Amino acid sequence: MVSVDGKRRGVNPKTLTEDEIRAFQRDIYRYYEDHRRDLPWRKTRNPYHILVSEIMLQQTQVERVIEKYGEFIVIFPDVSSLARAPLKDVLSAWQGLGYNRRALALRRTAEIITTAYSGEVPASIEDLSRLPGIGKTTAGEILAFAFNLPVLFIETNIRRVFIHHFFTEESTVTDREIMFLVEATLDRENPRGWYYALMDYGSMLKKEILNPNRRSAHYKKQPAFKNSSRKIRGTILKILLKESPLARDHLQESVGAEPDRVEKILNEMVGEGLVREDNGEYSIA
Repeated sequence: MVSVDGKRRGVNPKTLTEDEIRAFQRDIYRYYEDHRRDLPWRKTRNPYHILVSEIMLQQTQVERVIEKYGEFIVIFPDVSSLARAPLKDVLSAWQGLGYNRRALALRRTAEIITTAYSGEVPASIEDLSRLPGIGKTTAGEILAFAFNLPVLFIETNIRRVFIHHFFTEESTVTDREIMFLVEATLDRENPRGWYYALMDYGSMLKKEILNPNRRSAHYKKQPAFKNSSRKIRGTILKILLKESPLARDHLQESVGAEPDRVEKILNEMVGEGLVREDNGEYSIA
């Protein structure tokens, strides 16, 4: 693989031999056999439960999702129960996961699955990718883990593994370069287990060495949560879940941030369908 400056980059997947592919797979599976993570969503083949877990895992640490996943599934055990639930109930169950727009998207997805797919999670990348809150990566994860289909996707742990193994001296590694290797090394007989193994290996690498994802062309450092718009949004929802409707002035005072900034964020949340405004009073939509 050659870059625009003529320097060799990583490994050309076309030159990988069967022995090299098997050796790589053997290393990953060997680690997985001894150190696989015991995660509740890996104990089910229910496509809806797996869909819920994958949306929860977007930008949220595994440990936090473990705490909330089981509770959420008990409250909303199937697609129809989530689709008909009031948004306030869904947001209450989501509290602690952050990025609350995902809860709204998940509920809308449940509504679409109920009406357009007879309550069955679709098993195609095209149909899944069109659902709210589900891009191609999450769609691939659902297809691999719920249906054991040999789809191609890259997420943060998988990216870490391939950069560590195949791009040892390179920086600004693109996902396009990695995807060629994902395809070349995919265990098509057991994609579910293979992707679980890659993710667990990648999780280990993050703890053991300097994060290889820093050498990804797509790497972005997460902004500080303190004083962020994300924190203010979460505070607004927490307040409104406890008491609503609330007048604008009362809500702005309770949030404890600059009034103009709170009002701007409130307007965004109204536009997204998370919050409702009626004559200057706000409540959960």
